[in-house]
Amino acid sequence: MNFQTKEIAKGSTAAEGLPVATCRLCGSRLRHTFVDLGMSPPCESFLRAEEVDQMEAYFPLKVLVCDRCFLVQLKEYVSPEAIFTEYAYFSSFSTSWVAHAKRYCESITDRLGLGAKSLAVELASNDGYLLQHFLPMGVPVLGIEPAANVARAAIEKGVPTRVDFFGTQLAWTLLAEGIGADLIIGNNVLAQVPDLNDFVAGMKILLKRGGTVTLEFPHVERLIAENQFDTIYHEHFSYFSAVTIDIMARRHGLKFIDVEELPTHGGSLRVYLAHEDDERPVSFNVIDLLARERAHGLADIATYTSFGDKAQAAKRDLLAFLIAAKREGKRICGYGAPGKGNTLLNYCAIGTDFLDFTVDRNPYKHGRFTPGMHIPILPVPAIDEAKPDYILILPWNLKDEIIRQMSHVAAWGAKFVVPIPFAMIIDPAEL
Repeated sequence: MNFQTKEIAKGSTAAEGLPVATCRLCGSRLRHTFVDLGMSPPCESFLRAEEVDQMEAYFPLKVLVCDRCFLVQLKEYVSPEAIFTEYAYFSSFSTSWVAHAKRYCESITDRLGLGAKSLAVELASNDGYLLQHFLPMGVPVLGIEPAANVARAAIEKGVPTRVDFFGTQLAWTLLAEGIGADLIIGNNVLAQVPDLNDFVAGMKILLKRGGTVTLEFPHVERLIAENQFDTIYHEHFSYFSAVTIDIMARRHGLKFIDVEELPTHGGSLRVYLAHEDDERPVSFNVIDLLARERAHGLADIATYTSFGDKAQAAKRDLLAFLIAAKREGKRICGYGAPGKGNTLLNYCAIGTDFLDFTVDRNPYKHGRFTPGMHIPILPVPAIDEAKPDYILILPWNLKDEIIRQMSHVAAWGAKFVVPIPFAMIIDPAEL
């Protein structure tokens, strides 16, 4: 047991004189550390060339966990306005994610019987990657997206989009305008909300009687089981289990009626919520998942406080491989510049001494540098020009898609490196 774990076991709190952290869901005092990933800059703050030689802001990536509602959470070190006013992530650059969104739109339209008199509202609708699929089916939509640069891309696709942050204030405004939602969609947004209670209360206000909320987010059970520590970054304020979702729903007069387990983002949940007096019963999926999570220790604080050791082991494992490869004179580059990649690079201190460059399909990032480690980001064809020996896949949740797209690198003997849960080498010539 390391010193930090001993302190947690004794119930120690923040250093004397520091403000006491409280849970953003239930308000309880936060006394336990989930994992400490050191100091890191905001993961989407990609730098222009002229910014590389300037001071860069770093913030703690210390994650806490509530021993009452089991919400895994970061303090609000960086405000949503600083992160999302101009945002570097455009969902449409992931082919598999757009296909996932299209399948969802088709299935939910059929499941809920949506039509011309319905309204589907997506919170944090990004560039219209999802809502665009409702348009050919004749289902009216409204996107709510705080990043103006990303919202413009959605509007150009014909997706009505309001540039704003969602919460109770906007929900009451929409209601006053006669707007109510039959379906509220939140894909990978719940984790990005610092005022969680205001956000969920806003959904309750906006949701019509008989309406449905669906939320997708990475499943903390999978994060723990598969050592996905790099999915932690400053724009993700919270990490959820079904146990926590059930507590959250009840707190806000909502009912947790169904759940699906998805392969996206390394393992996600899609939860279905309705008003607490909704006639639909709670599905066996929910009952079974809640029971499984409790059996796996997700209502036991010790399950959470032991996670830090796994993250440290993965860091040592990846660095050992990279050091050995560089000593052999191998050339290594990255594929992708996702938020999770920047957590990995900064926690492991992987800079241009290990990676010559990384590539990304998003033109917004081309010519920029990763935050903290300052690795140059180039267009994807740069890999063909450089012909590296190893390609480190930073968006490892898309590894199958990337390996298919880049299978031709086998021609010069290149291999892929997947860093999570531990460093693994994949030879495309053997697939």
